[in-house]
Amino acid sequence: MNELTERQKMILTLLIHEHIRTAAPVGSQNLVSQYRLDMSSATVRNELGLLTEMGYLRQPHTSAGRVPTEEGYRYFVGRLVQQTELPDTTRQMITHQFYQTRQDFDQWMPLAASVLAHQSRAASLITAPHPAQARLKHLELISTRGPQVLMVMVLVGGEVHQRLLSMENNISQEQLSEVAEQINRVLQTKDFETIQAYKMQFPTLEQEIIEWMISEMQQTDSSAAGDLYLDGLTNVLAEPEFSGSDEGRRALRVLEERPLMQDLLSRTVIGGAFGGVQVLIGGEGAWDDLRQCSIVLARYGSPGVATGTLGVLGPMRMAYGRTISTVRFLSALLSDLVVESMME
Repeated sequence: MNELTERQKMILTLLIHEHIRTAAPVGSQNLVSQYRLDMSSATVRNELGLLTEMGYLRQPHTSAGRVPTEEGYRYFVGRLVQQTELPDTTRQMITHQFYQTRQDFDQWMPLAASVLAHQSRAASLITAPHPAQARLKHLELISTRGPQVLMVMVLVGGEVHQRLLSMENNISQEQLSEVAEQINRVLQTKDFETIQAYKMQFPTLEQEIIEWMISEMQQTDSSAAGDLYLDGLTNVLAEPEFSGSDEGRRALRVLEERPLMQDLLSRTVIGGAFGGVQVLIGGEGAWDDLRQCSIVLARYGSPGVATGTLGVLGPMRMAYGRTISTVRFLSALLSDLVVESMME
């Protein structure tokens, strides 16, 4: 990157803020009047020309103002964006929402996706916390209809697996509860290899159930990530650059096609700038369908135990400061919930 003067940094920052606000090219006179700059329009126009030559801006039409390029956004995000904490009232409201659902893991992901979409006014994505190695937290057996039994297995970290099994004979709820209690007492916090070694110590009914548990845990260990939750897709389609265009539809298709999302998430390196938040601008040359988009991502959870990914997808013309702050706050909040659930 070319090093900019303080004046060029200021002008680039103001132009990006104005473009984010209006979605239109920004001219020198616009900047001078909108931000009451203590310099002439000609001076600003000269600086805009230099920023264009350096690759940070482009001019869609000869007589039009300028808009940021991918490199301009990267410079802005890497060096100029002002990160601010979310307002206390917003933080308290979000924390209270999660506090109300802290005992209901199934509600965490949809709630997090909804909060991210609302606060960022873009599309949100979040993967359920995925254990580094599946370990049993709790098993429940529920009598349903006739010989059918609903088995619910919760893994350390909160991931939930359910399966409906048909048994040879009807089994009372009392007996099922006793079986589940025995399995929990012996196998709690164990991984599938350890559970396999314990299996033959149990009676036949318990062995059947343990076989299901082992199968589910093996599939979990071989999976790269937990279930994917999305929200706010209409926010992206409503943006001027995506409204009624193929660009928006291509971007949303990336979100909805799991292999593409797995590739994106697996190749994302978390832990750099912004305290664990990473910003991908214009697809970073790897995802052509995202060339008009930016994505803000972060990991959450407990490393080595259970982790997930959360983020926001929107046009490059997104409010980076607010979005980065929201993603970071939600990441910390969900990490606390995952750790808390592991200690119960």
